[in-house]
Amino acid sequence: MSGSFADVAGPGSVAAANLAVEDFGGRAAGLPVQILSGDHQNRADTGSAIARRWFDTEGVDAIVDLPNSAVALAVGEVARNANRVALVTAAVASRLTGDLCSPNLIHYSIDTWSMSNVPSRTLVQQGGATWFYVTADYAFGHDLERQSTDAVTRAGGRVVGSVRHPLGTTDFSSVLLQAQASRASVVALANSQADFINSMKQASEFGLMRRGQRVVGLAVYISDIVSLGLEATEGAVVVGNFYWDLTDGTRSFGRRFADRMGGRMPTDLQANVYAAVTHYLKAVEAIGSSTDGRALVARMKAMPTEDLAFGRGEIRADGRRVSPVYVFQVKPPGESRSRYDVYRLVREVPLEEAYRPTAQGGCPLVQGGG
Repeated sequence: MSGSFADVAGPGSVAAANLAVEDFGGRAAGLPVQILSGDHQNRADTGSAIARRWFDTEGVDAIVDLPNSAVALAVGEVARNANRVALVTAAVASRLTGDLCSPNLIHYSIDTWSMSNVPSRTLVQQGGATWFYVTADYAFGHDLERQSTDAVTRAGGRVVGSVRHPLGTTDFSSVLLQAQASRASVVALANSQADFINSMKQASEFGLMRRGQRVVGLAVYISDIVSLGLEATEGAVVVGNFYWDLTDGTRSFGRRFADRMGGRMPTDLQANVYAAVTHYLKAVEAIGSSTDGRALVARMKAMPTEDLAFGRGEIRADGRRVSPVYVFQVKPPGESRSRYDVYRLVREVPLEEAYRPTAQGGCPLVQGGG
């Protein structure tokens, strides 16, 4: 609700949850639906404490959103122990549907596997044969770089260099000079939030894209692009599972959300909240109760997903929600009709390429893979 995730999730996630409840009629299985909110302050211990209080003393049945992977993993374990439901719509750790998957958890946001593999394969296929990484020097950045490197190599590309920077770096001059000197056809920014915004802005000022290098952000949201402006991000390649201007359904959801949020269109993460709450309430209605978390998650997996923001999809045995993933390119300013008209669709990724195969994740809930 504050700090680095407030724009991409935060108050907008609360608005999306309330929209889902209203669209469902405000009740499920005869029970009134109430949305509470809390601020974990990007601390796993704080998130765990809130979750325990909500489950143990305040009658909460499900927790949704959970930006910050350490928080999501911690709260997921609390939900498992309490036999409640965790719907992760913001954190991106691939372990949530891998070795740390849970019968009480569903993962809606695309993860580091998709963020790394989808753009890497796409750009190598489009002629981006050589890659240079600008990587945030902590576990999240390392994971993005490692998985992207593997994908680039498998697709026939080659990594020519990388440089790591501390979290919260403001001056990327020396880093970008190395990226420029590498002459790599693709410069991949394996960072997020303020680090992405600062490195992308300075990449534009250094003229990387004007000189023919393609810049790809591996973890980018529409709020980042709007904050930077199209002049600084024109031509950048990003991957997401939602954009407000894709279909009649996404436009309808986007405009209703914007009415609640002072004109701001939803991010992927906020749209995920709407989808997760909608599907959860369908499961509560189907079972007739909200008390057995494992039974609810099993029912959510058994039913196809369908909502305004994402259309139809499914939830796999490992807890991964599967819906279309897209590659976008940021529009030039002259093509934009409004502040949030920022993306041109490059490609809808086949589902078999968009997500890690279940057999490769190591999830104990999976029998035989797929």
